[in-house]
Parts: sequence; structure tokens; C-alpha cells
Amino acid sequence: MDGTLSLVLLLLFLWCLCSRRMERFELTAPAAFVLLGLLLGEGTGTLDLALPHETVKALAEVTLVWVLFTDAARLSFRALRPELGLYVRLLGIGLPLCVGLGTLLAAALLPGVSGWAALYVGAALAPTDAALGATMMVNPEVPVKIRRVLNVESGLNDGIVTPLVVLALAGMASAEGAAGPHATGHALVELAVGAAYGAVAGLAAGWLLRTTLRNGWASEDFAGPGVLALSLLGYTSALALGGNGFVAAFVAGLAFGTVHGAPQRVLLYVEQSAALLSVLVWLVFGVLLLPEMAADFTWQAVLYAVLSLTVIRMVPVALCLAGSGLDVRTVLFVGWFGPRGLASVIFGLLAVEELDPAGARPVLPVLACTVLLSVLAHGLTSTPLARRYGRSVKDTGPAAAPADELPVRGMAAGGLHRVRRRG
Repeated sequence: MDGTLSLVLLLLFLWCLCSRRMERFELTAPAAFVLLGLLLGEGTGTLDLALPHETVKALAEVTLVWVLFTDAARLSFRALRPELGLYVRLLGIGLPLCVGLGTLLAAALLPGVSGWAALYVGAALAPTDAALGATMMVNPEVPVKIRRVLNVESGLNDGIVTPLVVLALAGMASAEGAAGPHATGHALVELAVGAAYGAVAGLAAGWLLRTTLRNGWASEDFAGPGVLALSLLGYTSALALGGNGFVAAFVAGLAFGTVHGAPQRVLLYVEQSAALLSVLVWLVFGVLLLPEMAADFTWQAVLYAVLSLTVIRMVPVALCLAGSGLDVRTVLFVGWFGPRGLASVIFGLLAVEELDPAGARPVLPVLACTVLLSVLAHGLTSTPLARRYGRSVKDTGPAAAPADELPVRGMAAGGLHRVRRRG
């Protein structure tokens, strides 16, 4: 075990040393650690991550809590104002259409998939991950408005679909007898309690931290660890109250960021902690989940993966952006850059823990295949398509924002980046 831990820590440090250089080769941290997991795990047997189920579950849950909280807190309601109409279209119309279309195609195409399982697939593969298109997100040739829209969409859609994923997992567990007959109704109550509690906790915590920092009671040096503890506290205390911890963490992040006002400096510690765990999740995906699921890759799973990255994503985006004033090139660009990444992987790990192997088998290969294809396709096309699109709209595309810094969700080639806006 000590040797395995030492190897994982060495990989993290080595990536730290060369992460900037790897950007030139279009290699992001998710792609790198998935490939390392495959090579050192299934390929050579060097890395043996025989982790207990409890450890995998804890890793997935803590990572998801930190990602949901920080994404929501950093993208507060104030941050949504510049392109509010586009966000409403993408998240209020496009995202439900994506889930619905994904659910219908899963039910029609995938063998052995029930209604709840189809909903799980459609919801778990709806969130996007800006980190997989990191080189596009830091490319100054792409208008800042478009990068910001993709960034905000990526930051909020995982939290929005989490209740659907939780509900679908409860329905699947109930159908296979792993939970009681009223599991879905109980899940709905938990979602409502979690949302209400998260709102109250986030508002109170944001006000308290803002007030104590202003009055000199709190030190900014310890604000980061304090918010890190707060995000987990929202999750654990919501569970203790009978609520859903993931929804509580997301809503608490929204409320905290809105009340606190400018939480970037206090969120950096949480973002970096989440970034570290996300790398470990990608490594676990490459070592454990992907090799196990690869044997179950069917032509239906591969076809669905292709449709998920194209039709299921791009058609809803085109429909919801009709009449928005964006030209066809921009709509196609936004539609293509919807990578499936960390949230989908974590939802897959949660399914492993919540369902019997027989219940998870019809859906997990689809998730694994889609994420793998997305890592490869979006990683390879990020720079050339961004460059081509940026040049084509240089004179006629969306106006760039004033000079400022735009925080980018997730890990770009192994580190948190900030995009310099260029007017």
C-alpha cells in the first residue's frame, strides 16, 4: 500500500513539474491521468488501486461536494448578469432538452435499460466539463463572451442535474429491490430538505464570513480552510437532518457566493483541494472503472456515446439558442464544446456504490465509453477548432469584455488558470 501511495504522489508531483509544458501538446490533466491509469494499471500492473468500496465512495462524494459548492459559489447570481439570457436558454431550456433526448435515446437504443436507468444515463451524461476543453478556455482568439458562457454553463449544469441523478438512482434501487418501494418519494423529500437547508446555511455562512472579515474578527489566511470545512459541513449536516447532501452543497454555494459578494480569494483553497481530488478521480477512472467496463462496450454503447457528444448535445443547444442573436458558427461551436467529464465519472462511481452489480451493468459502460471518447475528441479538437473559430469571428463575432480576469472552472492541464480578458 505504501508503494502504491508513493507512486500516486510521485505522479502528482511530476505532473506539477511539467503541466505547463504539456499544454503545448494539448494534454490536459484528465487525459493524462486517465492514460496513466490505463498504462500503469491494466497495461503493466504497476499501479494496484485495490481500494475498498468505502474509500471509492468517500472520494467520489467529497470531490462532488467540493466541485458543486465551489462552482456555485464562484458563479453567483451577480456573475450571471452579463449574459443572463444565454444562461437561461442553455440551462433552463437546453439542459432539460438534453436530458430528455438522452433519456429517450437510451431507452430506445440500450438493451436492458429500464425507464429509471434511461433517465439516469440521460441526466448523468448531461453535465459538461470545461476542464476537458481547457486549451480552448484559455485561447485569447475565442471571444471572452463565448468562453464565459461555456464556463458558467459548465459550472452550473452539474448541480442542476444532480437531483435527477439522485432520483433516478433511487428509482433503479427500488426497482431491483435494493431499497424500499417508496424510495423515490423519500428521495424527493430529501431533495427538498437539502435545498431548503442549503439555502439557509449558505446565506448565514456568507453573511457571517463577510461581517467577521470586515470587522477584523476573521483572518483571510484561515478563510480558505474555513470555507473548505463549510462546504463539507453543509453536506454532512444536511444528511443528519434527512436531506440530500449534494443538493445542499450546491444551493449553499449559490447562497454563500451571492451574499459574500466577491469570494474568489477565499474559494481558492477549496478549488485547489477539489482539483487535487479530481485528479485522483480521473486516475481511479483509468485504473479501475474503465478497464472493467471496456469488456462490456457494445456497439449500442459506442453509438450512444457518439450520439451523446453530437446529436444529444448539439440539437438542444441549437434549439435553445435560436433567436439569441448568435450566428451559426457560434452555435455549432458552443454545441460541440460540451465535454463529458468529472461529474459523469463521479455519478458513475456513485452508481457502483448504490446499485447491485447487475443493476449497474447496463448503464456504466455507456458512461465510461462516452467520457473516454470525450476526453479524446475534445482534447484533440480543442485548440485547432478554437483557433479556427476565433479567426472566423474576429471581426464579426461577439465582442470581447473589458480587460479583466475570468476564472476558469476546473483544472486546465493540471492547474487552476485564470483567463486574461482582452478587449
